[in-house]
Amino acid sequence: MTSNKILVALDVASGVEALALSDRLRDVTGGFKVGKRLFTSEGPDLVRTLARGGDRVFLDLKFHDIPNTVATAVAAATSLGAWMIDVHASGGLHMMQAAREAALETAAAERRHPPLLIAVTVLTSISDAVFAETGGRGTVIDQVLRLAELTHRAGLDGVVASPQETALLRQRFGPEFTIVTPGIRGGGASTAAKDDQARTMSPSEAVAAGASFIVVGRPIIAAPNARKAAEEIAAELDSRLSGLA
Repeated sequence: MTSNKILVALDVASGVEALALSDRLRDVTGGFKVGKRLFTSEGPDLVRTLARGGDRVFLDLKFHDIPNTVATAVAAATSLGAWMIDVHASGGLHMMQAAREAALETAAAERRHPPLLIAVTVLTSISDAVFAETGGRGTVIDQVLRLAELTHRAGLDGVVASPQETALLRQRFGPEFTIVTPGIRGGGASTAAKDDQARTMSPSEAVAAGASFIVVGRPIIAAPNARKAAEEIAAELDSRLSGLA
């Protein structure tokens, strides 16, 4: 069983371990997320290796800086062959527009397909209480919608948001807007506890709510049999999507 909606988070310590996981899971899932831990330990060569092998790589570095710095980082990520790149929506409209222009210009100059460029709204570890603690006003959902509107205005392809906001986002922005949902727990991922995630759903619930892609890390990579865990989640999604058809 395969699901292109599943992106496996390669949140492991080494490139050797990451490549071994990708070999075991490549024909079950839709791609792989390379985040801060793995990128810091292994650098850009791992992204190049995965991309050159035909894997879809979501480079999850959450760029958030002045517009020029983010634009040059996004250009470099595009040159690596990343299939999807994220920035922080809280960097503002100008920053996101600069990132988009950099991705498109770099892709055109290098004759490659431009990456999907998405913006992080509010991290899935943030509850209303933590949001208020950091100076936020209103609720997390209010903030997610504000930042998603800004992302849409900037011309980006979509957002990263928790599965709990997915249905509202899908309703507001339509079927073409990419919604990537981390914070997947429960269901076929029941071997993992909630960990540090505050706003979670099961894989099938997230997809039923309208997620374009779900990012699954510990429920797969920490399972005794990673491939079996991925296959179970893929089967769960297939069953749920068949029921919705």
